[in-house]
Amino acid sequence: MNDSTAGGPAPDLDRPESHGSTRVSIRRAPKLGVFIVFGALAGLLATLFVTGLYPADPRVGFAALFGYFALYGVPAGILLGAVIGLVVDAVSRRRAKTVVVEREVERAPAAPAAPPEPEH
Repeated sequence: MNDSTAGGPAPDLDRPESHGSTRVSIRRAPKLGVFIVFGALAGLLATLFVTGLYPADPRVGFAALFGYFALYGVPAGILLGAVIGLVVDAVSRRRAKTVVVEREVERAPAAPAAPPEPEH
């Protein structure tokens, strides 16, 4: 069984050389879900604002009219939020910095043998 937390092969602790260096990319990646949720909320608020600009038909009512137009406003907001999130992600990829990371594996000191318990 592999006990490595990184998902790769476990380091060979019996080798004298258990270290190395690797180049990694560091960047601040945006969470796309946050952009989608805020886009949905913005679409809902924009629908509420636009629906409130005009008088509602008394036979239909404001709530039904708002609900109907929200079927268009919320998906449009989700789409806009996702596009903005992907643009921000692309910008963060261009601004990523590459650094060298060194890895060293230290073995824990051997536990001292416990003295035998006296027999009673």
